[in-house]
Amino acid sequence: MKQEGNPILSLTAYDYPTARLVDEAGFHVILVGDSMANVVLGHASTLKISLDQIISATRSVKRAVDRPLVVSDMPYGSYHLGKKETILNALRLVREGGAQAVKLEGGSKRAPLVESLVDADIPVMGHIGLLPQAVHPRGGYKVRGRTSSEAKSLLEDALALESAGAFALVLEGVPASVADRITSRVRIPTIGIGAGAKCDGQILVFHDVVGLSLGPTPKFARKYADLAGEIRESLTRFAQDIRSKDFPATEEMYEDGELPKDWDASTKNPERALDLDR
Repeated sequence: MKQEGNPILSLTAYDYPTARLVDEAGFHVILVGDSMANVVLGHASTLKISLDQIISATRSVKRAVDRPLVVSDMPYGSYHLGKKETILNALRLVREGGAQAVKLEGGSKRAPLVESLVDADIPVMGHIGLLPQAVHPRGGYKVRGRTSSEAKSLLEDALALESAGAFALVLEGVPASVADRITSRVRIPTIGIGAGAKCDGQILVFHDVVGLSLGPTPKFARKYADLAGEIRESLTRFAQDIRSKDFPATEEMYEDGELPKDWDASTKNPERALDLDR
Protein backbone atom coordinates (compact mmCIF):
# COMPACT_ATOMS: atom_id res chain seq x y z
CA MET A 1 0.00 0.00 0.00
CA LYS A 2 2.96 2.31 0.51
CA GLN A 3 3.84 2.02 -3.18
CA GLU A 4 0.26 2.73 -4.31
CA GLY A 5 -0.07 5.68 -1.96
CA ASN A 6 -3.26 4.33 -0.36
CA PRO A 7 -3.43 5.34 3.32
CA ILE A 8 -3.30 2.46 5.82
CA LEU A 9 -6.31 2.69 8.13
CA SER A 10 -5.45 1.58 11.66
CA LEU A 11 -7.28 1.68 14.98
CA THR A 12 -7.08 0.02 18.38
CA ALA A 13 -9.60 -2.51 19.66
CA TYR A 14 -9.65 -4.62 22.80
CA ASP A 15 -12.86 -6.67 22.59
CA TYR A 16 -15.22 -8.51 20.25
CA PRO A 17 -17.89 -5.84 19.57
CA THR A 18 -15.39 -3.05 19.05
CA ALA A 19 -13.32 -5.15 16.66
CA ARG A 20 -16.45 -6.05 14.68
CA LEU A 21 -17.28 -2.37 14.24
CA VAL A 22 -13.73 -1.44 13.27
CA ASP A 23 -13.70 -4.23 10.69
CA GLU A 24 -17.06 -3.15 9.27
CA ALA A 25 -15.70 0.39 8.85
CA GLY A 26 -12.99 -0.98 6.53
CA PHE A 27 -9.87 -0.56 8.64
CA HIS A 28 -6.81 -2.50 7.50
CA VAL A 29 -5.02 -2.92 10.84
CA ILE A 30 -6.35 -3.50 14.35
CA LEU A 31 -3.87 -2.95 17.16
CA VAL A 32 -4.59 -4.67 20.46
CA GLY A 33 -2.67 -1.97 22.25
CA ASP A 34 -1.33 -1.64 25.74
CA SER A 35 -3.36 1.59 25.80
CA MET A 36 -6.07 -0.76 27.09
CA ALA A 37 -4.40 -0.20 30.46
CA ASN A 38 -5.49 3.46 30.35
CA VAL A 39 -8.83 3.53 28.55
CA VAL A 40 -10.30 0.20 29.71
CA LEU A 41 -8.59 -0.75 32.97
CA GLY A 42 -8.20 2.75 34.41
CA HIS A 43 -4.44 2.78 34.99
CA ALA A 44 -2.45 6.00 34.78
CA SER A 45 0.10 4.48 32.39
CA THR A 46 0.50 1.51 30.07
CA LEU A 47 3.02 -0.14 32.39
CA LYS A 48 0.45 -2.00 34.48
CA ILE A 49 -1.03 -4.25 31.81
CA SER A 50 0.12 -7.87 31.71
CA LEU A 51 0.91 -10.25 28.90
CA ASP A 52 -2.03 -12.46 29.92
CA GLN A 53 -4.40 -9.48 29.65
CA ILE A 54 -3.14 -8.65 26.16
CA ILE A 55 -3.51 -12.30 25.13
CA SER A 56 -7.09 -12.41 26.42
CA ALA A 57 -8.00 -9.20 24.58
CA THR A 58 -6.35 -10.46 21.39
CA ARG A 59 -8.45 -13.62 21.52
CA SER A 60 -11.61 -11.53 21.70
CA VAL A 61 -10.54 -9.33 18.80
CA LYS A 62 -9.45 -12.23 16.61
CA ARG A 63 -12.77 -14.01 17.14
CA ALA A 64 -14.47 -10.96 15.66
CA VAL A 65 -12.43 -10.45 12.49
CA ASP A 66 -10.71 -12.26 9.63
CA ARG A 67 -9.87 -9.48 7.18
CA PRO A 68 -7.87 -6.86 9.15
CA LEU A 69 -4.31 -7.56 10.27
CA VAL A 70 -4.38 -8.06 14.04
CA VAL A 71 -1.25 -6.75 15.76
CA SER A 72 -0.69 -7.17 19.50
CA ASP A 73 1.44 -4.93 21.66
CA MET A 74 4.18 -6.60 23.64
CA PRO A 75 3.55 -5.11 27.10
CA TYR A 76 6.15 -3.61 29.35
CA GLY A 77 8.47 -6.26 30.74
CA SER A 78 7.66 -8.89 28.10
CA TYR A 79 10.72 -8.12 25.93
CA HIS A 80 13.17 -6.64 28.41
CA LEU A 81 14.89 -9.77 29.76
CA GLY A 82 16.59 -11.20 26.69
CA LYS A 83 15.91 -12.78 23.33
CA LYS A 84 14.67 -16.14 24.57
CA GLU A 85 11.99 -14.71 26.85
CA THR A 86 11.00 -12.17 24.19
CA ILE A 87 10.46 -14.94 21.63
CA LEU A 88 8.51 -17.09 24.10
CA ASN A 89 6.24 -14.19 25.01
CA ALA A 90 5.69 -13.25 21.38
CA LEU A 91 4.89 -16.87 20.55
CA ARG A 92 2.21 -16.81 23.24
CA LEU A 93 0.63 -13.75 21.64
CA VAL A 94 0.55 -15.54 18.28
CA ARG A 95 -0.32 -19.07 19.40
CA GLU A 96 -2.66 -18.36 22.34
CA GLY A 97 -3.98 -14.95 21.36
CA GLY A 98 -4.17 -15.35 17.60
CA ALA A 99 -2.08 -12.26 16.81
CA GLN A 100 -0.70 -12.09 13.29
CA ALA A 101 2.10 -9.74 14.31
CA VAL A 102 3.52 -8.09 17.43
CA LYS A 103 4.59 -4.52 18.15
CA LEU A 104 7.34 -3.42 20.48
CA GLU A 105 8.70 -0.02 21.44
CA GLY A 106 12.24 1.23 20.92
CA GLY A 107 14.75 2.02 18.23
CA SER A 108 18.20 0.74 17.33
CA LYS A 109 18.73 -1.08 20.63
CA ARG A 110 15.66 -3.22 19.88
CA ALA A 111 16.94 -4.20 16.43
CA PRO A 112 18.55 -7.47 17.64
CA LEU A 113 15.26 -8.47 19.28
CA VAL A 114 13.35 -7.66 16.10
CA GLU A 115 15.77 -9.74 14.07
CA SER A 116 15.37 -12.69 16.46
CA LEU A 117 11.58 -12.47 16.33
CA VAL A 118 11.58 -12.32 12.54
CA ASP A 119 13.92 -15.33 12.46
CA ALA A 120 11.30 -17.10 14.60
CA ASP A 121 8.69 -16.33 11.91
CA ILE A 122 6.94 -13.66 13.97
CA PRO A 123 6.20 -10.44 12.03
CA VAL A 124 7.19 -7.31 13.95
CA MET A 125 5.92 -3.74 13.83
CA GLY A 126 8.33 -1.22 15.29
CA HIS A 127 7.46 1.86 17.36
CA ILE A 128 9.67 4.92 17.71
CA GLY A 129 9.32 8.53 18.83
CA LEU A 130 7.27 9.08 21.95
CA LEU A 131 7.39 5.78 23.81
CA PRO A 132 4.66 5.41 26.47
CA GLN A 133 6.47 2.47 28.09
CA ALA A 134 9.52 4.72 28.61
CA VAL A 135 7.55 7.38 30.46
CA HIS A 136 9.77 7.18 33.56
CA PRO A 137 13.28 7.27 32.05
CA ARG A 138 12.20 9.96 29.60
CA GLY A 139 10.55 12.11 32.26
CA GLY A 140 7.04 12.06 30.81
CA TYR A 141 5.24 11.93 27.48
CA LYS A 142 7.37 14.21 25.35
CA VAL A 143 7.52 14.85 21.60
CA ARG A 144 10.74 13.50 20.10
CA GLY A 145 12.64 14.89 17.13
CA ARG A 146 12.55 18.62 17.74
CA THR A 147 16.34 18.91 17.68
CA SER A 148 18.72 17.86 14.92
CA SER A 149 20.29 15.20 17.11
CA GLU A 150 16.92 13.73 18.08
CA ALA A 151 15.66 13.79 14.49
CA LYS A 152 18.81 12.07 13.23
CA SER A 153 18.55 9.48 16.01
CA LEU A 154 14.94 8.74 15.00
CA LEU A 155 15.96 8.25 11.38
CA GLU A 156 18.75 5.91 12.46
CA ASP A 157 16.25 4.01 14.62
CA ALA A 158 13.87 3.66 11.69
CA LEU A 159 16.58 2.40 9.34
CA ALA A 160 17.88 -0.04 11.95
CA LEU A 161 14.44 -1.53 12.58
CA GLU A 162 13.80 -1.81 8.85
CA SER A 163 17.14 -3.56 8.39
CA ALA A 164 16.29 -5.93 11.25
CA GLY A 165 13.15 -7.02 9.42
CA ALA A 166 10.30 -4.93 10.83
CA PHE A 167 7.44 -4.80 8.32
CA ALA A 168 6.08 -1.41 9.48
CA LEU A 169 6.82 1.44 11.90
CA VAL A 170 4.61 3.41 14.24
CA LEU A 171 5.82 7.01 14.56
CA GLU A 172 4.36 8.60 17.69
CA GLY A 173 4.70 12.18 18.88
CA VAL A 174 7.10 13.21 16.12
CA PRO A 175 7.15 16.59 14.30
CA ALA A 176 5.38 16.33 10.95
CA SER A 177 8.45 17.32 8.94
CA VAL A 178 10.61 14.69 10.64
CA ALA A 179 7.98 11.98 10.15
CA ASP A 180 7.73 12.98 6.49
CA ARG A 181 11.49 12.63 6.02
CA ILE A 182 11.59 9.25 7.78
CA THR A 183 8.65 8.03 5.69
CA SER A 184 10.48 8.98 2.50
CA ARG A 185 13.70 7.27 3.61
CA VAL A 186 12.32 3.85 4.60
CA ARG A 187 10.80 1.28 2.27
CA ILE A 188 8.40 -0.09 4.86
CA PRO A 189 5.12 1.68 5.75
CA THR A 190 4.97 4.24 8.54
CA ILE A 191 1.84 4.64 10.64
CA GLY A 192 1.53 7.94 12.41
CA ILE A 193 -0.03 8.87 15.72
CA GLY A 194 0.68 12.51 16.36
CA ALA A 195 3.19 12.50 13.51
CA GLY A 196 1.58 14.61 10.80
CA ALA A 197 -0.25 13.78 7.60
CA LYS A 198 2.60 12.43 5.47
CA CYS A 199 2.90 9.00 7.10
CA ASP A 200 1.70 6.03 5.06
CA GLY A 201 -1.14 5.46 7.52
CA GLN A 202 -2.71 6.77 10.69
CA ILE A 203 -3.78 5.21 13.98
CA LEU A 204 -5.62 6.48 17.04
CA VAL A 205 -7.06 4.94 20.18
CA PHE A 206 -10.66 3.81 19.59
CA HIS A 207 -11.95 5.41 22.78
CA ASP A 208 -10.52 8.81 21.79
CA VAL A 209 -12.13 8.63 18.34
CA VAL A 210 -15.63 7.82 19.60
CA GLY A 211 -15.53 10.02 22.70
CA LEU A 212 -15.42 7.24 25.26
CA SER A 213 -12.20 8.29 26.98
CA LEU A 214 -12.93 9.54 30.48
CA GLY A 215 -9.59 11.27 31.05
CA PRO A 216 -7.65 13.92 29.13
CA THR A 217 -6.92 13.13 25.49
CA PRO A 218 -3.75 14.03 23.57
CA LYS A 219 -3.53 16.98 21.20
CA PHE A 220 -3.39 14.73 18.15
CA ALA A 221 -6.64 12.88 18.90
CA ARG A 222 -9.78 13.87 17.00
CA LYS A 223 -13.19 13.04 18.51
CA TYR A 224 -15.91 12.03 16.05
CA ALA A 225 -18.65 11.20 18.55
CA ASP A 226 -19.57 11.62 22.21
CA LEU A 227 -20.37 8.08 23.28
CA ALA A 228 -19.65 8.89 26.92
CA GLY A 229 -22.34 11.57 26.80
CA GLU A 230 -24.77 9.28 24.99
CA ILE A 231 -24.20 6.51 27.54
CA ARG A 232 -24.67 8.87 30.49
CA GLU A 233 -27.96 10.12 29.04
CA SER A 234 -29.17 6.57 28.32
CA LEU A 235 -28.35 5.33 31.82
CA THR A 236 -30.00 8.36 33.42
CA ARG A 237 -33.19 7.71 31.43
CA PHE A 238 -33.10 3.99 32.29
CA ALA A 239 -32.71 4.72 36.00
CA GLN A 240 -35.57 7.21 35.83
CA ASP A 241 -37.85 4.66 34.12
CA ILE A 242 -37.08 2.08 36.83
CA ARG A 243 -37.85 4.55 39.62
CA SER A 244 -41.11 5.63 38.00
CA LYS A 245 -42.01 2.00 37.19
CA ASP A 246 -42.29 2.87 33.49
CA PHE A 247 -39.90 -0.04 32.88
CA PRO A 248 -40.70 -2.72 32.04
CA ALA A 249 -43.75 -1.94 29.91
CA THR A 250 -46.34 -4.56 28.97
CA GLU A 251 -44.68 -5.22 25.62
CA GLU A 252 -41.42 -5.97 27.46
CA MET A 253 -42.98 -8.68 29.66
CA TYR A 254 -43.76 -12.37 29.04
CA GLU A 255 -47.38 -13.53 29.20
CA ASP A 256 -48.28 -16.33 31.62
CA GLY A 257 -50.37 -18.32 29.14
CA GLU A 258 -53.31 -20.10 30.79
CA LEU A 259 -52.09 -20.32 34.39
CA PRO A 260 -54.95 -20.32 36.94
CA LYS A 261 -55.03 -17.37 39.30
CA ASP A 262 -54.44 -19.61 42.34
CA TRP A 263 -51.58 -21.63 40.83
CA ASP A 264 -49.47 -21.01 43.97
CA ALA A 265 -52.16 -21.93 46.55
CA SER A 266 -50.86 -25.44 47.26
CA THR A 267 -47.32 -24.27 47.94
CA LYS A 268 -46.71 -23.20 51.53
CA ASN A 269 -43.93 -20.94 52.66
CA PRO A 270 -41.41 -22.81 54.86
CA GLU A 271 -41.58 -22.05 58.58
CA ARG A 272 -38.68 -20.00 59.83
CA ALA A 273 -36.31 -21.85 62.18
CA LEU A 274 -36.25 -20.51 65.72
CA ASP A 275 -33.07 -18.50 66.30
CA LEU A 276 -32.05 -19.53 69.86
CA ASP A 277 -29.10 -17.13 69.91
CA ARG A 278 -31.35 -14.10 69.88
